[in-house]
Parts: sequence; C-alpha cells; structure tokens
Amino acid sequence: MLVLAHISDLHLDGTDRATRRAERVRDLLWGLPGRVDALLVTGDIADHGTEAEYEEAARLLGLRDGDAPFPVLTCPGNHDSRAPYRKALLGEPAADGPINSVRLFDDAAVLMCDSSVPGRDEGELDAQTYAWIEETLDDLDGDRPALLAFHHPPVALHHPLPDTYRLGRPTALARLLERRTEIAGIITGHAHTPASTVFAGRPLVVGPGVTWTLRLPWEGDQVADREAPPGLAFHVLDNKGRLTSHFRVAP
Repeated sequence: MLVLAHISDLHLDGTDRATRRAERVRDLLWGLPGRVDALLVTGDIADHGTEAEYEEAARLLGLRDGDAPFPVLTCPGNHDSRAPYRKALLGEPAADGPINSVRLFDDAAVLMCDSSVPGRDEGELDAQTYAWIEETLDDLDGDRPALLAFHHPPVALHHPLPDTYRLGRPTALARLLERRTEIAGIITGHAHTPASTVFAGRPLVVGPGVTWTLRLPWEGDQVADREAPPGLAFHVLDNKGRLTSHFRVAP
C-alpha cells in the first residue's frame, strides 16, 4: 500500500501570508504520527518563477537540509519557470526542457510529468513527455501500478477560470491510458479546489490549493476565498491498484 500526502499551488511570492500558509501545511505533515511514503507537490510552487521563491520552497520543504520525514516529489505548473526551478529547487543545472521524473516504491511508481507550457497558462504534455512516460512504463515491465501526476486537469471542473486553462489535447492522454493499463490514476492541481472525477476510465483527483480556495459559481461571485484554510490531500493506492483520496485542511 502506497500513502501519498499531496499539496498544490503554494504560490510562494516572498510575502508573509504565502509563507505562513505553506508552513501551516508543512508543520501538519511533518508532525504526522503515522506513516506517509512521500509528499507530492503538483505545481505552482512559485508565484513568479524566481530563484528566490524556489530557494524558499526548498527550505520550507526540507529539500536542502534533508529534514523532511519522507521524500518530496514535485512537478511544475504554469506559474513555475523551468530553469530557476531546476537550479534553486532541485539543485540541478538550469535548463528549459520539460521536468519529468519518476519515483519507485516497493509496490507502485509515481511519474511526475511537466504539463507547463512556458509563457502560457494552459497546459500540455508534449511529445517528449509522452515518450518519456512510455519509456518509463516500459522499463517497469508492467509489474507495478503507476500514478501520473501533473499540474493541469484534463477535464472541465465547471468553473470558467480553471476550465479556460486546462490540459490541452486530452485525447492524446486518453489514448495513452487505453494502451497502458498499469496507470491506476491521475493526480493534478491547478484548480485550487479539491475535486474528484473520472477520465478515460481512471480516477482523476484534483488537489486543493494552499494559497487560496476556488469558490464555485453557485457559492457566490467571489472567485478566490483567501480566508479558507490551506488544503491538502492523502491518497492511498492499495495492493489491488485502487486509488482512495481523503481531503483535509491545515489548522
């Protein structure tokens, strides 16, 4: 059984407000009394994509001093910038290509995919990323279920803001899922609202936002609820490949 903690959309911008909200979630997760296998962060870690914002994220998430109690897995969103992300968050040489990575666990794999399109708010998994997904799954020989994680949901969530900037070319993703039965589900962020649905016969889970919560059209005219507590999720992938998700808020 794989247990993932999941946060998204920190939008760290150097302000006390953004820092405090990220720290609230971090403190809750670091203080958990039970086992979590990893923390998954699905993009928009920085608000402006600067090195200073990623340096703060690395400090908050324990990526520099190694004080995180479990591995921290990340993928970029539309507010992130690839070269500073690589340099200041990952400690890698700055480069502008897609940021894709995989983490293997005893009974599962998590593929963190780059759905960002530099200079644009909508997302897309490009040909290089699709090829990387296929090659990575081929290397696993189908012997364990895999989760795909990226920033942009591939479906409408029934709010004009995230629906305007969702993942492009969703039929390409659907064809991938038809071919690759070992993919057990998809985990995304971007929408700032916890949501669950189905895409191409697989569970699709959207994580809540840390920085603010989206108010849906029937909740009123205010789009961003900045007073709602920062949200997080816990995803459980069991030994039958079934994905179960639980949502929480940080005190």
